Amino acid sequence: MLNRMIMKRKRLIAFILVLAAAAGIAAASGRYGESMPADAQMESSASSSSGDYIKYVEFNVPYLALKKAMNLDIASQKEEKKVSWIELLAYLAAKYGGNFSHYKSNDLDVLMSKLETQSMADLTKDMKYYTYYFKAYTAVLGGLLGTYTDGSGEEKYGLIGFSPIAKTFPYEEYDDFGASRTYGYKRQHLGHDMMAATGTPIIAVESGIVEALGWNQYGGWRIGIRSFDKQRYYYYAHLRQNRPYAANLAVGQTVTAGDVIGYVGHTGYSTKENVNNIKVSHLHFGLQLIFDESQKESVNEIWVDVYQLCKLLRQNQSEVVRDSATKEYSRKNQIQIQY
Repeated sequence: MLNRMIMKRKRLIAFILVLAAAAGIAAASGRYGESMPADAQMESSASSSSGDYIKYVEFNVPYLALKKAMNLDIASQKEEKKVSWIELLAYLAAKYGGNFSHYKSNDLDVLMSKLETQSMADLTKDMKYYTYYFKAYTAVLGGLLGTYTDGSGEEKYGLIGFSPIAKTFPYEEYDDFGASRTYGYKRQHLGHDMMAATGTPIIAVESGIVEALGWNQYGGWRIGIRSFDKQRYYYYAHLRQNRPYAANLAVGQTVTAGDVIGYVGHTGYSTKENVNNIKVSHLHFGLQLIFDESQKESVNEIWVDVYQLCKLLRQNQSEVVRDSATKEYSRKNQIQIQY
């Protein structure tokens, strides 16, 4: 009798611990960029698009493919027949079954030759998963190329997304997406760490609305910016102690790609605000895709690996100037982006 009571008590304790762990994961999700994704296996990437919205995306397009597809898109804007880099990459993804280890530069050349006489619709009509990849890659890349007017008043088309780190400020990076993290609870690192000195200006990658600003124990001082089309949530964390943000930055404010939004630091890993508990100064940069608002803060969040994307964005860094009186940085060159 006593043994049965002990066994029941052990089961009850184990059940409570499971519930507590689940609650901890749910509480962390959506606010830290380091939360555990939903535990769901799929027969293929595209099978997740069944239903009302996409529930899974793995973004593994290499830098060289991104760069070449982007350059083909930009060059085609001067031609009668224009191409979209998102369509080009979605075609390759469907061709490779989502595995870009098969990528060859010549595959894009062959595709461009085919597009001289055929439409993308004709070429992809029998590709089962092309539509899925097109929607998924549009969610990732949709705000990075476009038309803008620079300071001289000249209208141009090109890369309108910026590196998260300001021009002339050194930083180091490596592919750390999915690495293990243990503070609070064991989880995957669902972002990209960019090692830079404390005080390095942080740049808005894409224009959008500030949705989150303030402290949480995982990300320290952080910023969350939502793209205008609502599909991308950019997360910047571990900002500087005491003065983490650009002056007057506020929730609800519109920011333009290339604006200074904050400063690199090493805050976080503390329930107490404004504490430096991160060992190495760096920017944690994350990108969440949102196809349905229910995904925003949940156990079903979609965070993608942005390492290759950051390598591409490095060619467009925002130049900044420092105000000696306020010690604040601001962008040097203003642009107007057409939306």
